[in-house]
Amino acid sequence: MTNRRHHASDILKKIYIILIFVFLYAPILTLIILSFNRSKTRAKWGGFTFKWYGSLFTNRDIMQALYTTLLIALLSSAIATVIGVCACLGLNKMKSSSRSVILGVTNIPMLNADIVTGISLMLLFLSFGMRFGFGTILLSHITFNIPYVILSVMPRMKNLNLSVYEAALDLGASGPYAFFKVVLPELLPGILSGFLLAFTMSLDDFIITHFTKGAGIDTLSTKIYTEVKKGIKPEMYALSTIIFVTVLILLLLINRPEKDSKQEPNTNTSTVVIP
Repeated sequence: MTNRRHHASDILKKIYIILIFVFLYAPILTLIILSFNRSKTRAKWGGFTFKWYGSLFTNRDIMQALYTTLLIALLSSAIATVIGVCACLGLNKMKSSSRSVILGVTNIPMLNADIVTGISLMLLFLSFGMRFGFGTILLSHITFNIPYVILSVMPRMKNLNLSVYEAALDLGASGPYAFFKVVLPELLPGILSGFLLAFTMSLDDFIITHFTKGAGIDTLSTKIYTEVKKGIKPEMYALSTIIFVTVLILLLLINRPEKDSKQEPNTNTSTVVIP
């Protein structure tokens, strides 16, 4: 009797997990199927075609929106990563009480509603008399990306052994050389995680971009929003499918299982070569 209950419990758990994945990926699967639908209407299957993928790359408006989105995401993520790492280095030197207060303030933009952040940045730019356009979008994305970088890098910073850095200085290494050879390799996983998280948040943002963009400039999110009233073009389905497949391939490459290899015990914990 106990075995039957255990078997039934396992079946229910599997069904529950399957339902979760169905709800998560059914909309994406629908989008992928529609990207191959010859008919423009979503209610009718008109046959299999690659037509929308071909017309996607000849659609100047969509390509311009994609270029603007990727450029803003890359620039804002890179700048926010540099600022976030510098902020973490400064926070690490502060007293614990002051560091806790600043980290608490840093978390506010992540917990705050996007619409509040978007309106606040819009009013800030208006008060300075700034012209809305690419620059205001870039500044906005840098602003809301910095807390995500700090969130990713700060745990690595707390576990950092600064005695190795100080030993490198005692051996004659300059400050920048010791930082790039000792501190940076230890922080690199957190820095990469922060950069990718910032890139994803920037790529996905709509509300803040909507309030800080000017006329004549669009990202993918704002472009799709304006097309909803007229009807979303099938080329957008194709573009979304390409983005999803690209991200999926990158995740598979990053998380691929490593080959088993015998590793010799590392007796040398850290080596600093002074030029």
